[in-house]
Order: sequence, then C-alpha cells, then structure tokens
Amino acid sequence: MRKSSKPAAQRGFTLVEIAIVLVIIGLLLGGVLKGQSLIDSAKVKNIIQQVNSLTSAVNAYQDKFRALPGDDPLATAHVPGATGNGNGDGQITEYQLAPQHLALAGFITGSYNGSSDFMTSAQGGAVYLYNDVVGGRGGNGIRIDNLPDTVAEQIDAKLDDGKPNTGSVRAAVAPGVTAYTNTGAIITRLAIFF
Repeated sequence: MRKSSKPAAQRGFTLVEIAIVLVIIGLLLGGVLKGQSLIDSAKVKNIIQQVNSLTSAVNAYQDKFRALPGDDPLATAHVPGATGNGNGDGQITEYQLAPQHLALAGFITGSYNGSSDFMTSAQGGAVYLYNDVVGGRGGNGIRIDNLPDTVAEQIDAKLDDGKPNTGSVRAAVAPGVTAYTNTGAIITRLAIFF
C-alpha cells in the first residue's frame, strides 16, 4: 500500500457561490420589507376609508336629524334604543353616545352600548367622534388613538398637508415639533377635524 504524497484537496465556496447566496438573501429581505410596506399601506388606506365613512355618516345624521350624533338632544326620539341624549350645544362632548346614535340610525354597522365600547382602527387604537383640542386646534372631528408616527404622517399627507400642527389633520406631538419624526414613535392622538 502506497500513500499518495499529495495532500487532500480542500474544498470551499467559490466567490460565485457566495455571491449567489448573498443575492438570494438580499431578495428575501427585500421581499419581506416590501411585504411589510404593503401591509402598512393597506392599514393606512383602511383608516382613511374609515375616516371618510364616519365623516359621511356624521353628515347624513346631521342632515336627517339637524343635530350631531352624540350631541343630539332628541336622540332617544330620533333613534329608538338610544341610551341617552346629548345637550345640543353643537359640540360632540358626548363621545360615548355618538357611535350608538350612528349605528341605531343605520349610518354605521356595529352595536354600541353608549357608555363603554368604542370603534377601533386598523391599527387597533380607539376611534372617537369627539370635540377635542389637538395640535393647537379644537373642534368636532374624528380622533384616532395610538398610531405609529409613520402611519399618522401618511394619513396626514393623504388627507391634508403632512404636518402635525397645521391644517385639518392634527397630531399630538411634543411642543415645538413641526414635523413627524418617522421613528415609529406612537402618536397618542390624531384628529381629523370636520
């Protein structure tokens, strides 16, 4: 028996093989990031559609009953099953009654007890019809709670001017902040004023 004096050939990855693996990993990461972007875009579109539907529902309620939902002083007469009336001052401070009045009048779907259940957004935060002060502006509007600032900015840009302290869409941001930070920080309140 004779042994070869040549050492066994060592086999490793070639540069081409490593490049192919890196390209595949890049494509997978790109696909995941693009997929997340599509999901976020769909949530933004869903929230905007919800805002538009609620605005239409409030306008329809106001046209029909000459009062705002929640604030309607004759709600128990207008919509049988309503658990309370508003004070009729033109401000939706009775935000717990607003979704119940709209649902019982047939303008939105759902069942609301008028005291403890609320609408939710595609991001999972509460949605209110409310008279509030957000970003230096007050009035009746739709308030959406707990949105990532990136989502809030997209909503603001599509419905208004993309700035948290100007226009009809306002965000609760730190004093002196004039732009969204795009860090994923949570915007506690985003208001879309009527």
